[in-house]
Amino acid sequence: MHTIKLKPKHLALAALIAAGAPLATPVLAQSTAASTPASELSEGEIRKVDKEARKLTIKHGELRNLDMAAMTMVFQVKDPAMLDQVKAGDHVRFKAERKGASLVVTELQPPLR
Repeated sequence: MHTIKLKPKHLALAALIAAGAPLATPVLAQSTAASTPASELSEGEIRKVDKEARKLTIKHGELRNLDMAAMTMVFQVKDPAMLDQVKAGDHVRFKAERKGASLVVTELQPPLR
């Protein structure tokens, strides 16, 4: 007998299916909303802003949407204007997504100054 371990988001889906819920329920539709709820943003500290390379180095907490543990890493930015919003030492909330082989900051809340 094999045991299958499911991630929490998969457990919720399995529970809905087992309960006979149709797959196109409003609960599932909300996960594809265009704007990101604050609860889905990750927290981090800007360590370096590289305008020439269009990259940010961020020491971040867990990135739940990418199943990634806390660490410091370099990200590309979706919009180069994001680089003008932050400086090294700023604490920010952001969302990163996988785009091909790269990780890209797609949303960035500038720090309060």
